[in-house]
This record gives sequence, C-alpha cells and structure tokens, in this order.
Amino acid sequence: MKYIEVLKNPITRGLTAIQFLSYFGTVFSHVAIASLLVKLGAGADMIAMIFIAILLPSLVLAPINGYIIDRFEFKKLILVLLSIEMSMTICFMFINTLEYIWLLWTFLFVRSIAGTIIFTAEMSYLPKVISGETLKAANEVHSIIWSSTFAFGMALGGLSTYYIGYIGTFMIDFSFYLIAFFVMLKLPIEVIKNKVQSAWSATKEVFGYIKSNSKIVHIMILHSSVGLTVFDTIVTLLAKTEYKYVIAVPLAIGWINFSRAIALMIGPVIFGKYIKMNNLWIVMILQGVTIILWAYLQYDFTLSLVSMFFVGLFTTSIWAYTYYLLQQNTDSEFLGRVVSYNDMVFMAVGVSMTYAIGKMANAGIALNHISMMIGAIFFLVALYAYVLRDKITIGNNKNLAEQKAPLIDKI
Repeated sequence: MKYIEVLKNPITRGLTAIQFLSYFGTVFSHVAIASLLVKLGAGADMIAMIFIAILLPSLVLAPINGYIIDRFEFKKLILVLLSIEMSMTICFMFINTLEYIWLLWTFLFVRSIAGTIIFTAEMSYLPKVISGETLKAANEVHSIIWSSTFAFGMALGGLSTYYIGYIGTFMIDFSFYLIAFFVMLKLPIEVIKNKVQSAWSATKEVFGYIKSNSKIVHIMILHSSVGLTVFDTIVTLLAKTEYKYVIAVPLAIGWINFSRAIALMIGPVIFGKYIKMNNLWIVMILQGVTIILWAYLQYDFTLSLVSMFFVGLFTTSIWAYTYYLLQQNTDSEFLGRVVSYNDMVFMAVGVSMTYAIGKMANAGIALNHISMMIGAIFFLVALYAYVLRDKITIGNNKNLAEQKAPLIDKI
C-alpha cells in the first residue's frame, strides 16, 4: 500500500516513469555493448575500461554536480540531459572495430554523465516534496525500478542482440529515452528556488557541512559498499571464456544478470521493512556469504544462475536503506551537493573494483578467487556497521517537504 501511495501522486508517478524508461534504456544496450566487445576481441583490461566509462562520471562530476542541480531549473535540466542520452545512443551504431573503441568509451562516458546528473537531480528533488515514510517508500520504489529494469533490460537486451543485432538494439534503446523525454515534457513540475552560489563557494560550504556532521561520512561509507558488487567485468569474462560453450555470449550475459536483477527487485519488498541500523551488519554478512557462494559455483552456468539470485537479494535493500539514512540526516539546502559527493564515493569504490578486477584477471588470478575477495570485504563492512549501530539514527532534516507540506497535495 505504501508503494501505491507513492504512485498516486502525479509528480512522483511521472518521475517514476522517467526513472523506469531511462534505466531500461541504459540497461537494454548494456548487453549489446558487452557482446560487441567480445565479438571484436577485446581483452580483460579493455572490457574493464569500457565499464569504467559507465561508472566514472559520478566520480569526476561530484565537485560540480550538486551546483548544477541547484543552479538550473529541474525540468529543463532533465530534458536537456535526456536529449544528450538519446544522441549518444545513436552514436553507438557507428562502432564496428576495435580501432574506434575510444569513441565508444567517449560516447558511453558522455551518456553516463547525463544519466548521473539525472539520477542525482531526482534523488535531491524527492525530499523537497515528500518526507518520512513516503520518502522511504519512494526510495524503495526507486530501487525496485532499477532492479526490475536491470532484470528485464538485461534479458530482453540479450534476446534483442542475439536475434536483431547491435544496430536494432541501439535503435530500440533510443526509443526509451524518447518516450521519457515526452513524459517529462508533459509533467507539471513546480519550480523550487535554490540558493544561488558560485561553484567554489558551494563546494567549500558543503565540505564544511560534511566535516561537521560525521554521521554523513559514516553513511556514505556504508552506502559505497554496494559499489563492490559491480560484477559486469566478471560476468562478461565468464561468458567469454566459460559460458560460450553452453549458450551464446549475449544470452549468457543477459540471463546471469537477469537472475541477479530479479532478486534485486524483490529484495526490498521482502527485507525493506525489517532492515534497521541495529541489524544492518547482519545484512552485510549475508551479502558477503552469498558472494562467496557464487564464487564457488560460478563456472557452472546453471549453478551460477541460481547462486547469483541469492547475491542480489540483499544488494538493493542495503542501497535503499543507506540512501534513506543519508536523506534523513542531511539538511535540505545541502542535499543536492551531499548526494553528489555520496555518489562520488560510491562510484569511486565501483570504479576501483572494476579496474582491479580487470588487472587481476589480466594477471591470471582466477575469477572465483577475485569474487571471494569481494565477498570477504563485506565482512569488514559488517564489522564497521556493527560499531556504528547505535551511533546513527533517522534524523530530522529540515527539508522543504516539511516546510511546505501542502506542496505535494496541490500539484
């Protein structure tokens, strides 16, 4: 019922639709890009670098992302960014040799910049119009949307790549962004004024705010642990070296990610209401155990499908709850910038892990050993969460939703 309440409002319903279409578009071409890399003969390092192009924008944009979000009108900003995503998707169709792999990297990087700003803008906008349990439910809806689009986008993207080909898949991908553009165009978004500052002044101010609020730093570290689960390079390499003897590479990548994403989708529904700060450490341990289980079974395609499902059960629950903690412990005027730096820390972990996976695989370290290392790191994160269990609570941030309670009802 709490999810239905989120979708009843035209603003949150419209933003949810845009999230769904934008995420689905991003994931739908994901399999096509990974399969194209395998077809062109890309090595482990090159595959890792391509996936880094998807993750890197959140890292490099952090100093200005919050400023951009606060400086420009929300609706106009999203429309421009969706246009950029459409343009870059069309450009993917021109890559047909490793000689142009740097162009693919550039196109992915630019599209990911636009997607990163869209994500941060939406996550900063929601607390300005909703609060409390409704905001928590909206975060869970957001994670379920991401998971469902990841699931069906991967599966359908794999089928599309196998049966229609790369160009057809990229054209379908383009259409999702186009629909999202028109949904946003029709959405009656009310303009919310933000304090206008220079980029340097805004950056200096938010660093001072974060420094004086140690809880925010702890929450960022907990949230960033989800970045350890960026398994794209491992799955692509497994499809290239092991699964190709059982099933076509695009289908292998699509179905492995589909299995995980189904679990990502239902995880918050099952566990969301039970996760609290005082038991978050248990969830971290379970996440580590499931990753190690997958590591033992990943060379068998069928067993990998099953074990990857269990890996995904806890990931989005961790993501949604830690994001909710951050939103509820951050004052509204700093939220856009704090979310931006939170994404920077999250992606720094994801980029570092992706780069490390590529280097370790290239050095001959077995993929299951790499996976076990990732699982073991979650035990350390669990210890960190255990130490913090009584030190972090749901705060009372002075967000705009509380100052202007009737806003969401008037729209």
